[in-house]
Amino acid sequence: MKFTIGFEKDDIKMLHSYWDEIIEKQQWSEGKFTKLFEEKWKKNNKTEHALSFSSWAGGAMAALEFFDVRGKTVLCPSNTFMATPMSVIKAGGKVEFVDCNKNDLCMSFEDLKIKIEKYKPKVVWVVHIGGHIAFQIDKIAALCEQKGIILLEDCAHAHGASWNGRKAGTWGEGGIYSFYSTKTISTGEGGMLVTNNKTLADYANQYRNYGKFDYNFEEIVGKEKVIVGSVGGDREDFDEALKLLPALDTAPFMQTVLPLEKFHEAWKLHQESKQLKIILKP
Repeated sequence: MKFTIGFEKDDIKMLHSYWDEIIEKQQWSEGKFTKLFEEKWKKNNKTEHALSFSSWAGGAMAALEFFDVRGKTVLCPSNTFMATPMSVIKAGGKVEFVDCNKNDLCMSFEDLKIKIEKYKPKVVWVVHIGGHIAFQIDKIAALCEQKGIILLEDCAHAHGASWNGRKAGTWGEGGIYSFYSTKTISTGEGGMLVTNNKTLADYANQYRNYGKFDYNFEEIVGKEKVIVGSVGGDREDFDEALKLLPALDTAPFMQTVLPLEKFHEAWKLHQESKQLKIILKP
């Protein structure tokens, strides 16, 4: 028997009418329905901000980059999908694991206390596994606040879950939901960052779209200067770009084309320079 997802006929008609509206308006990104989705999610989740991403990973990376975990320890529960620790590694952090409880399969408060003393983490990732809130979330949040540790919540399984009137993502500095195809609520691919931290929300709003719309790259990548370019083109384009490097002292970024044969030279420059960051786009 082939598995299929059932849809109400009236819902299908309504969905098709939404698609017709999108096609008619020709706005394919950050349009009416994206904003409506964010507003409804924010209201339902009882948070000040909700920002949609193309994936859970996008929201997670925005939060980890904002809190600058590079070179720092982040504690993750031992029972989680690999995306949780991989996001830390991608952000330059070091992962250490905390054991989980048998009764809720979520992070153990008792082991968390031990691991905090041992590893002195900057961030704790708590994961709400299996559609419910971690049973010890109140204790975990209180301990993190007491120790001055940033608490982030992986809410990939926790759509609609609540505890004493509080929704997932409201105990820490931010929570990230997933709308992957296997999730309770799905957009095929997608994610949502919820937070009451306006500074994090403003950062994430720019992070998700390459610094638009004022292209303030210093906020997104720190004080490194940025060349945004692509692989391909002529040798002259690359040489001219290098001549313009002094202009980076006053310009937040410049765009150029990197010839394929100069890829390794560009990458070496990227690795060695403390003031230059090259973003390569295929």
